[in-house]
Parts: sequence; structure tokens; C-alpha cells
Amino acid sequence: MTESELERLVAQIGEEILARVGGPMPPSARQGEGLNLPGQVCPGCVQRCAQTCARNTRHILAAGADRVSCSERMTRIDPSIAALIDHTILKPEATRDDVLKVCREARRYGFASVCVNPYWVPLAHQELAGSRVLVCSVVGFPLGATFTEVKVAETAAAVRAGAREIDMVINVGALRSGDRETVKEDIRQVAAAAHGGGAAVKAIIEAALLDDNQKAMACTLAKLAGADFVKTSTGFGPGGATAHDVALMRGAVGPEMGVKAAGGIRTIEDLRAMTAAGATRIGASASVKIVEATAA
Repeated sequence: MTESELERLVAQIGEEILARVGGPMPPSARQGEGLNLPGQVCPGCVQRCAQTCARNTRHILAAGADRVSCSERMTRIDPSIAALIDHTILKPEATRDDVLKVCREARRYGFASVCVNPYWVPLAHQELAGSRVLVCSVVGFPLGATFTEVKVAETAAAVRAGAREIDMVINVGALRSGDRETVKEDIRQVAAAAHGGGAAVKAIIEAALLDDNQKAMACTLAKLAGADFVKTSTGFGPGGATAHDVALMRGAVGPEMGVKAAGGIRTIEDLRAMTAAGATRIGASASVKIVEATAA
């Protein structure tokens, strides 16, 4: 085939394709604007629409593309939102691949930490090395009803393996029984073990099992015992975080401590409700969905 014959063939194929999709491409499309609906051209959108505009990407896919090439900036998330979130995988059936996936997502989006069961701490520590994402582990999880010595040993092992935050479940039964000293000492010893290894402690009060007076007491004891945060829920109890509980907890601990809302937070609206109530950290497994909702 000669060069002129090839040119004619390419031109013929091009004309047939344009006829199928409704005619020649307007000049605006060649400038990167033609994928917008009439009157909806994005300001400053030149050449890179598929990377910066979700609407235009949907138009591309609807026109027949089954893959879109773009840079890592395809979703422009709000980093201040991502930095609030502990990206969490605590289900007992989680596999190595599940944990690795969560760690890679945490690196990509810039989450505050990855929260895993103690067995997975070494893997998460290895996978997150060199990043700003912390490794968080749970202790006495999910019931909190074990010996303090066991919680301390679990804390020390997790910190040695690379955990820099410890989410420990308080002794809920002791609290409900009025045994405040046991609750405080339980938290104090875990906090001492964690702080000795450079890790912060979040005391999980499992708010759904407590009345408001008990919630306030649990937070007060956690503060007296040296915890760095109080946390609403394990995510395995009868209920998750509520704005009411977060506000109550914030009032109990004041501005000096962190408040973590966890359990049932699945949307950006949920997150905003919790931060408005006083939460400074969010525990979620739907973290990617939440931060992608902030994309421009």
C-alpha cells in the first residue's frame, strides 16, 4: 500500500467514525472543552478534562471508552479531611491482601493511620515505612473484659512491632458496676506502656452500652489516667458514633484531649456531623468513599 493510499484509508475510516458519533468534532472539543454540556464549560479546563472533571470522564465512558488514562491527580481530595481518618480494617476474616490494600490506600490518600488487629501490625509497619501514615492497633478488643496485665502485654507487643497508636477498650462491665478505680487503673497501665514506647492511647468507651452519666464518667477517668483520646465505639457493639455522644465526650474532656468518632461513619456528611460535634479523629472502613466525595 502506498503512502497516498494509506492516507485515503485513514481519512475514510475517520469519516465513518465521525458519522457514527454524530458528525464532525467541533473546534471546542479539540480545545478540551467539547465534552461539557452547552453552557457548562469548566473555567480553566484545557486539555486535561478527564483528569480533573468527573462529569467529563463519565461522558468519555458513555461514548464508548472502557479505560481512561490519567495521572494520580484524577481525584483531587481534600487532604485536611483525609488527615482526620484512621483507615480501619478490623474484621476477623481480613486477609494479608486485604491489609495490604488498606495500607496502599492510606499512602495514596494520606490518612492519619491504618488501624489493624495486633497480628497485622508488623505487616502494616513494613508497608507504611517511609510514609506519614501511622500504624494503629487495638487492645482488649472488642470487649475490654480481660486482665489489665493482658492489655499491657498486648500494648507492649504492638508497640514493639511498630504501632504508634493504641485503641484500647475500657473495662465496660467494671464501669457499669461503679468500680471506677479499676477502670482508671486499667487505662493508666495501658497508657504507661504505650507512652513508654512513643505511642498514643485512645480509650474506647463503647458509648452505646452506657447512659450519659456513665459516658461522662468514662471520659473523665480516661483523662485522669493519661489517655490521649477518648473514642466512641469499637464498631462491634450495638451501635456506633452519634453526634450527641461526640458532643458529650468533648464536653467531658475539654479541649486538651482528642475525641475519636467510630462506628457507622460511611459518608462525608457523617464525618462533617461528627467533626462539628467535636471529633478530631474519625475511624472508618469506608474511608476512600468518604474522601473521594470531597473531590472537585
